[in-house]
Amino acid sequence: MKSLKKIMANTKRICLMPCALCLVLVLVDQIAKGYILYLLTGSVPAFGRAFNLVPYPYLMARVTNFFNIVFTWNPGTSFSLFRALGEAAPVAIVVITAAIIGFFGHVLLRAPGRLERISLALIIGGAVGNLVDRIRFGAVIDFLDFHYAGYHWPAFNFADIFICIGVALYVFHWIRRRK
Repeated sequence: MKSLKKIMANTKRICLMPCALCLVLVLVDQIAKGYILYLLTGSVPAFGRAFNLVPYPYLMARVTNFFNIVFTWNPGTSFSLFRALGEAAPVAIVVITAAIIGFFGHVLLRAPGRLERISLALIIGGAVGNLVDRIRFGAVIDFLDFHYAGYHWPAFNFADIFICIGVALYVFHWIRRRK
C-alpha cells in the first residue's frame, strides 16, 4: 500500500508541471488567435464555420520588410494530407489529432527526464491549441507570415511554434541520450 501511495505521489509531482505548461501554452495560443479574430470581427465567437466568420485572408499589418501579421484559415493539414477524404476529412483530422495527443500524453506519464517531459508538454500544448480551433471553427487560425524576396513561408501560429520547439527538444534529448 505504501508503494502505491509513493507511486501516486511521484506521478502527481511529475505530471503537475507539464500539465500546467500545456494549459498555459493552450491559453497563450487561444488568446493570441482570439485577439486576431477580435480585431477583424469585433467579437470572439465560441463556435462557427470558419469561412462564414471571416471569408477571406487578410493582410492585417506589415511589421517589417520580411514579416507580416495576416489572417488566414487552415482547413487542412500539412502537405494537404487527408484531402482525398473529402467532407470526412475534418472529422478524421480531429479524431487522429486527439489520438496523437492521447499517445503523447501516455508517453509523458512515463517520461523519466525533465527535458523529455517539457518537450512533450510543448508538443501536446500546441496540438491541443490547434485542435480547439478545429473543433470550434473547422479550421485553424494562422497569422504569422514570414517572407523574403517574394517567397513566403506558409502562415502559422503560436501552437505550431510550440510543436516545432517541442519536437526539436525531444530530438535533441533523444540524440543526447543515445550517446
